[in-house]
Amino acid sequence: MHKSSATQENPLLAPTGLPGFASFAPLHVVPGVQEMLDQGRRDFEALEQSAEPTWEAVVLPLERIHDRISFVWGQVSHLMGVKNSPELREAHEAMQPKLVEFHMALEQSLKIHAAISGLKEGAQFQELDAGQKRTVECILRDARLNGVALEGQDKERFNTLQTQLADLSTRFENHVLDSTKAFKLDLTEAADVAGLPTSARALAANQHPDEKATAEAGPWRITLAFPSFGPFLKHAERRDLREVVFKAFVTRASEGEFDNSDVIVETLRLKREVAALLGFDTYADLSLASKMAPNIQAVETLLEELRVVSYPAAEKDQADLAAFAAAHGQSEPVERWDLTFWAERMREELFDFSEEDLRPYFPQPKVLTGLFALAQRLFGIQIEEASGKAEAWHPDVQYFEVKDEGGEPLAAFFLDCYARSEDKRSGAWMDTCLGRTTAHGELRLPVAYLTCNFTPPIDGKPALLAFDEVLTLFHEFGHGLQHMLTGVDHGMVAGISNVDWDAVELPSQFMENWCYHKPSLAGFSGHFETGDPLPDELFAKLDAARTFREGSGMLRQIDFSLTDLELHHRYDPEGGETPTDVSVRMRAKTSVGPTFEGDRFLCAFGHIFAGGYSAGYYSYKWAEVLSADAFAAFEEAGLDDEVAIAKTGRRFRETVLALGGSVAPMDVFKAFRGREPSTAALLRHSGLVKS
Repeated sequence: MHKSSATQENPLLAPTGLPGFASFAPLHVVPGVQEMLDQGRRDFEALEQSAEPTWEAVVLPLERIHDRISFVWGQVSHLMGVKNSPELREAHEAMQPKLVEFHMALEQSLKIHAAISGLKEGAQFQELDAGQKRTVECILRDARLNGVALEGQDKERFNTLQTQLADLSTRFENHVLDSTKAFKLDLTEAADVAGLPTSARALAANQHPDEKATAEAGPWRITLAFPSFGPFLKHAERRDLREVVFKAFVTRASEGEFDNSDVIVETLRLKREVAALLGFDTYADLSLASKMAPNIQAVETLLEELRVVSYPAAEKDQADLAAFAAAHGQSEPVERWDLTFWAERMREELFDFSEEDLRPYFPQPKVLTGLFALAQRLFGIQIEEASGKAEAWHPDVQYFEVKDEGGEPLAAFFLDCYARSEDKRSGAWMDTCLGRTTAHGELRLPVAYLTCNFTPPIDGKPALLAFDEVLTLFHEFGHGLQHMLTGVDHGMVAGISNVDWDAVELPSQFMENWCYHKPSLAGFSGHFETGDPLPDELFAKLDAARTFREGSGMLRQIDFSLTDLELHHRYDPEGGETPTDVSVRMRAKTSVGPTFEGDRFLCAFGHIFAGGYSAGYYSYKWAEVLSADAFAAFEEAGLDDEVAIAKTGRRFRETVLALGGSVAPMDVFKAFRGREPSTAALLRHSGLVKS
C-alpha cells in the first residue's frame, strides 16, 4: 500500500504504490502517458504473438495491460475533476485521442479475441472459478460492444466516432465547470441576504474577494457551487435575487462560449451511429446490453409503476405548497425559484425545525468517526486515518486505511470533502485509484477516491454538515465499500469493476438508510461545541420529515430517467425536435408544478453527457428498489438486535460487497436476500404506501 521510494522522475510512472500527487505537474502528462502507451503497445504486440486459449497466457497479460493504463490515465482523469487547470486540459486533450486509439486496438484485436473465445469454448473454462468465468464473458461482451466484429470502413468509422465522443464528453464537462465558475453575484446590503442563516452568510463572505468581509456586515458573494446557491434558494427572502440565481443555475452551459447545446445534439447523433454500426436499433438498446435490466420495456414498466404511485402525492405536494405560500404573503403565482424557499418554510412550520438547527450536531470529524464505527458494527472492519502515508492533491484531502478485525490491511481511500469552485467540478463521486488484483504476481489491495463538495470549515469552526451532506457522505462511502471490501482477486471483476451499472448504486443507497436509524445516528452526531447528542425531539422531527414531499422528489428522478431514455431511444437528432423539446415533452408526464420556459438543465446534465449514465439514469431508481429491499432484511432481523444486525451485516459484506462484478447482480442479490427484489420496501420507505 505504501509508495515505493524508487519512483521514477515522472510521478505518473511510479512502478508501484500510490500516486505521487505532491510532485505532479501538468507537464508530466504528455511524456508520462506517451511512455505508458509505448510500453503498452510493446506488451500488446507480444501478447498478440503469444496468445493461447488459457487463463495464464491471455487473460492475465491482458489484465496487466489494462491495469497499467487505468493507473496512469486514471490519475490524469481524477485530477481533471479535482484540480482542473488550463495546462492540464491542454495535456488531457492532446493525449485522450491516443488513449482511445489504443483502447480500441486492444478491444478489437482478432488474435486476442480468438484466444479468449477459445478459452471460453475449451475444456479449461469449466475448471475456472466463477470470477474467472465472469471475466472471460465480460471480455467477450465488451469486445463485441467495442466493434471487434467490424471490418474495413465500418471499423474505421466506429473508431473515429469513439474518439469524437470522448472529446465531446470532455468539452461538455469543461463547459459546465467554466460556466459554473463564471457566475458571481456580489451583494452589499443586509436586505440582500435577509433570511440566510449564519452559516450561509459566513460562506458568502468567505467567498468574497474583500478580505474584510464578514458574515454580519458583508460584502457577500453567491456562486453556483452547491454549498452557496443551495442555501440561497432555500432561505433568501428577496424573491428577485432567488430568480437571478435559479435562472443562472438552470441555464448553465447553454449560451455563449460555454454553450453545450450543439455538443448534446452531436453526442446523440454520434451515439446513434455507433449503435447502428453494432447492430442495435438504438443507443439505449446498446446501453442495456451490459446492464441488469433485460430491455427498455422492463425499465419503462418500473418507472411507470413508480410514476403512477408518486404523481398523486406530488400533486398534493404542489397544492399544499401553493396554499402555504399564499397564506404567508406571496400574492404572485409560485414559480420554480420559489419552490425550495416555500418548501423549507413549510417544513419548518410542519415539523418545527430548520436545517440550521441540525448543522451544529454534524461536525465533519464526528460524522466520520461515527460512520467508521457503524462500518465496524456492520461489516467488522476498522478504519484509521493515515494521511502521512500518502501524497495528496490538496491540503484538505485525507487518507485512510481499512483493516479487518485482526488489524490486517484490506484497502485504503482518499477523501476530498470540500467544494473548490475554482478547480473542482460539482457533485460527489467515488472512483478507483487502485483495484484489487493478483495479476502482477502478488495481491495488491484496493484504493478508492471519495470526492464530495461540502461546505468547508469557516471562522475556525469544523465543517458543519447539512443533513443532506451527511446523506451524500454515506452514499459515496457505500460505493467505496463495494470497491474496498471485494473478496475477488481477478481485477477485471473485483470491486465495482463489471458490476452492471444499474446495480452499482445498491450499496450507496443502502448506506443512506442508516442516517435515519436513531442509535446509529447517535454515533455520528454530537454538538460541535458541547458534544451533546442530537436531542430526541429533534431526531423525531427529522425522522417525521423524511418523506416530506417525497412524491415530488421521486417524480423529479423519474423525469430525468424518462428524458434520458427518450433521448437515447426514440429521439431523432436529424428530426425537427431539439433535446430541450424532448425534455419539455417528457416533463408533461412528470411535472405537476410551475415550469420555466428557459430551463436548459440538459446543458449541464453531466451524468448522461459526460458520465457513465447515458441511457442509464434509471439506474438510480432500479438500484433503489434493490437497496431498500436489502435494508428491509436488517429491519426484519431487528434493527435494535446487535447480534442479528452484525450477522446480517456480515452476510451483506460476503455477498453484495465481496462478490462485486464476479457474479451477475441478480444472483448476488438473491444470495443475500434469498429471493428476487420487490418494490414494496421502496414504496414503504418513501411513504407512498401504508406500512
